[in-house]
Amino acid sequence: MAAGLSALTPKPFRPYLSSHLEPKPTPLFHPLRRLQKTVYGVRRKTSFAVCFVLEEQKQSAPQIVNLVEEGSEDVRGSQILIQARVADKLARKRSERFTYLVAAVMSSFGITSMAVMAVYYRFYWQMEGGEVPLSEMFGTFALSVGAAVGMEFWARWAHRALWHASLWHMHESHHRPREGPFELNDVFAIINAVPAIALLSYGFFNRGLVPGLCFGAGLGITVFGMAYMFVHDGLVHKRFPVGPIANVPYFRKVAAAHQLHHSDKFNGVPYGLFLGPKEVEEVGGLEELEKEINRRIKSGERHGLFFLFKEKHGSKEEN
Repeated sequence: MAAGLSALTPKPFRPYLSSHLEPKPTPLFHPLRRLQKTVYGVRRKTSFAVCFVLEEQKQSAPQIVNLVEEGSEDVRGSQILIQARVADKLARKRSERFTYLVAAVMSSFGITSMAVMAVYYRFYWQMEGGEVPLSEMFGTFALSVGAAVGMEFWARWAHRALWHASLWHMHESHHRPREGPFELNDVFAIINAVPAIALLSYGFFNRGLVPGLCFGAGLGITVFGMAYMFVHDGLVHKRFPVGPIANVPYFRKVAAAHQLHHSDKFNGVPYGLFLGPKEVEEVGGLEELEKEINRRIKSGERHGLFFLFKEKHGSKEEN
């Protein structure tokens, strides 16, 4: 009975393989089995290491974001600080320019009105008797023109021989960044005004050829001083706006030549103002002069666009 049951017991399913391909039992301490375990262990460690790197990247990602955010906050803070400093500097510059503009306009209108009234009343008094002093009138106007032209050569000589020599302690303030609307160098304008006022006063209260010549000399010095203030202080150093004067081609050359004086590229040349381009040409600096003219034109365009942007931006903020 037992033999019959054993005959009916189903055998395990085996694929149809040849006998030599049938797997053989492996001993317990077979070397290949140990190598297989080692290989499997290495694979598990490799897969575990990859997972560990991924987990570490996930954990460090928020820290990187925080660092970026902190860096961006520092950058924003520095940008705000820079903008505040620029705005403060612009406001200070506007205040300085306005202060000097008021002084320049008041002095210009005052001196101009006084000169015009002095010329009118002087010749009106001279012609009260019906006689026209032609020689005196011609001498007055001729010397006024001569004095205005002569002041350019006087200023050139004084600039070279005095202001950059024994009077450098006063003129040095003009070659350094200005702090405030005025500088010590402005004293020279007052010094030049003293002889002009003296000559005008003597010629105004006296009659004759000599007083007429003195009156003309004082008038010429006054005219040169006013022109010097508008071109030198206004156009070159931008201490106050000069309007259409900045668009005159020759005045652009004058401004560029004087800027070369401050750059000291030609040992201080030019020392004059209105004939400065001629001095630069004499020392072979025409190429540098053209470069400076183009630089000033581009700089003026950039400043114009900047102030236009500031005005538009300010109007948007107010709205």
